[in-house]
Amino acid sequence: MNRYFQEVRDAHALIRDCLGDAHTPDAVCDELLARFCPAFSMVTPRGAIMDFTAVDNLFRTQRGVRAGLTIAIEDLQLIAESDTGATVTYQERQTIPGQGETLRFATAVFETGADGRVMWRHLHETWL
Repeated sequence: MNRYFQEVRDAHALIRDCLGDAHTPDAVCDELLARFCPAFSMVTPRGAIMDFTAVDNLFRTQRGVRAGLTIAIEDLQLIAESDTGATVTYQERQTIPGQGETLRFATAVFETGADGRVMWRHLHETWL
């Protein structure tokens, strides 16, 4: 599997754990946040703009608020790839027991460090 597609899947498994289980260890959230560049930016489906500090705060303070959360990643597409990163689109289907389902379209920009590590640089999400 394309390494950027795998990164999307792996990061969302950690997001599911952080937001969906109040007993998730700090190390899981640390692992998730280590995937984001310090200069990370995000546009949420509601149009809010978040930086790394805001995303860090979100995952550290919202642990378990979406109990039972499941996330399915669908329709991964590679838009562009170079030696220094890639742009990927995908659909993210979130389900919370008793609350139904949401679907969003996402565009993610990744940077690849000199060590070969894939880092999230920017994410833009839109409700579908």
